Amino acid sequence: MADTYRTIAKPGEGLYKEKMSKFLSFAHPVQTVDEAMAVVTKYKKEYYDARHCCWAYVIGPDKAAFRSNDDGEPSGTAGKPILGQITSADLTNVVVCVVRYFGGIKLGTSGLIVAYRAAAAEALNAAEITEKIVTGRFSVEFPYDLMGDAMRVAKDEGAEIVAQDFCQDTCRLTLEIRLDSLERLKNKYGLIYGTRIL
Repeated sequence: MADTYRTIAKPGEGLYKEKMSKFLSFAHPVQTVDEAMAVVTKYKKEYYDARHCCWAYVIGPDKAAFRSNDDGEPSGTAGKPILGQITSADLTNVVVCVVRYFGGIKLGTSGLIVAYRAAAAEALNAAEITEKIVTGRFSVEFPYDLMGDAMRVAKDEGAEIVAQDFCQDTCRLTLEIRLDSLERLKNKYGLIYGTRIL
């Protein structure tokens, strides 16, 4: 797995109109499925008078969690095109909602696909795209007299100390580092006699 991924830094909004129908679109950065669904719920409540609130999300650096929903539109005409825009932009940790106000003229299957795709693209284009680093985390335990060595390794490797616990005899550091450097850092601690990786 790559140790970077693309996402959006802040929300973006878009608007697409077709044959009297209005498609309002909203893209949000999210970290979890629960966060994504909270965004969906927010727009469903805010635009309760709209005919449809269709959505899609992709979550995780490996893009393992993804889902889309047509919310009453013909199957595959709304959620899938929205999801397609997220994946074609190579984004993750993103949810996109598209709210449709029906204008009285039916768009047909292909018209709906085009409209939802375009609305999703508008919101994503309005959001600032950023690249994030995937990190890994582990703890190392060592006797107090090895404190200098343990801290030096962390500093030399550019690891972030996210927690530290210094007892009388045993010390523990919890470290975070870019994923592709994780094993190298663990190996360096493994070379210091008396350390234990947790």
